[in-house]
Amino acid sequence: MWRYHFKHLWFRDQSEEVVFINRYAVQMRAGLMLILPIYMVIVLFTTVLAPTWTVVPNTFAEETFDMTDELRTIFNVQAFRTAFDYTVPSLVLLYGLFEMLAGMFTKTAYLSPTIHLATLLTRHIRPKWEPLKPKRFAWSIGATLIVSCLLFFNPDTAARFINGLVASQLLPTDANWMPDFIPLLVGVCFLLMWLEAVFGFCLGCKLHWMLAKIGIFKEHCYDCMNVDFDEKRWMEERKALEAGLRKSRE
Repeated sequence: MWRYHFKHLWFRDQSEEVVFINRYAVQMRAGLMLILPIYMVIVLFTTVLAPTWTVVPNTFAEETFDMTDELRTIFNVQAFRTAFDYTVPSLVLLYGLFEMLAGMFTKTAYLSPTIHLATLLTRHIRPKWEPLKPKRFAWSIGATLIVSCLLFFNPDTAARFINGLVASQLLPTDANWMPDFIPLLVGVCFLLMWLEAVFGFCLGCKLHWMLAKIGIFKEHCYDCMNVDFDEKRWMEERKALEAGLRKSRE
């Protein structure tokens, strides 16, 4: 079992021109990785969306006799602002980014703990093969969302790094220059991974299918052929379609 596992992992045959992976292992992996966006949602509601100012207990509130534009009375109080440490969430995001990138290629897939675990957990289920390329596109979307969240939680570090590269004060280091809607991407990540884990629905793969259909991707969408990938005869049909695409580009 172990020899077969480390030779094939979740691939059908890595030497094939078109690489296929086990759909059930992919779905299991999404379920395992679902813990990452769940943790980030908790972090989001306990830091970014939580109150940052806390009134010191057992202190007096002094009325200023001034009012806001909404006709609310202004008080002077003693309060402190909570400073949040995003080291652990950043490490979690970095691990999620590693998992997204590792799954894109046949060699780096062996470095992913979740791929090994998902393959072992689904070893008694007959594989259902699907092309790697649409999944690679979907995981690239996930990697982009994770990088955006990393930049939001570490704007000063990213700003100093970018400013050092361009040798100019391109980004501010004393303010968060990322858009305020970026934390909502955590919810988007959770939704996309939940759909994959529970229903086996890959929104990124569907987007890849649409882009291939309208010609944005100059290649045939292997997952759009409505064929059984266990059958070999479809390869000849695919090669004929690819030859037609190449001629149309010339």
